[in-house]
Amino acid sequence: MRVLGVDPGLTRCGVGVVEGVAGRPLTLLGVGVVRTPVDADLGHRLLAVEQGIEQWLDEHRPEYVAVERVFSQHNVRTVMGTAQASAVAMLCAARRGLPVALHTPSEVKAAVTGSGRADKAQVGAMVTRLLRLSAPPKPADAADALALAICHIWRAPAQNRLQQAVALHTAQATKGRTA
Repeated sequence: MRVLGVDPGLTRCGVGVVEGVAGRPLTLLGVGVVRTPVDADLGHRLLAVEQGIEQWLDEHRPEYVAVERVFSQHNVRTVMGTAQASAVAMLCAARRGLPVALHTPSEVKAAVTGSGRADKAQVGAMVTRLLRLSAPPKPADAADALALAICHIWRAPAQNRLQQAVALHTAQATKGRTA
């Protein structure tokens, strides 16, 4: 499974590609940050994020895209920019027919470190260990993108089984009502 993880942001949008399957060593294929100038107008910044993500999709050809789920923060301006960058990432994936998974920050932290309350340093340290890197990816947005990809690789099989079970249950319940 090859996953592009996206840690959305307008100034720094972390991107990272990881390949592997649950229970096996993972492989880092690429990591970086799509940057936009703070003084540019919003439309141009979103366009720059879109162009950057498209380049990553072209270069690495992921099968899935994992994006951090935007959660309410105290700073509305920050959450709006994050949500807009998140939407751009989802749009780029949808344009190519790629499945998108949204993972909460605490879900990613728990998957990678064992604690949903881990700090950025702990996430970076575990990403470094899991991908057998010599140093944590910088900036933290890049490490967070890799953590998203890792989380998806590890959690997708269980999520898929749950979705299949729900679909089967729904189909059986519908069939029972029409019989």
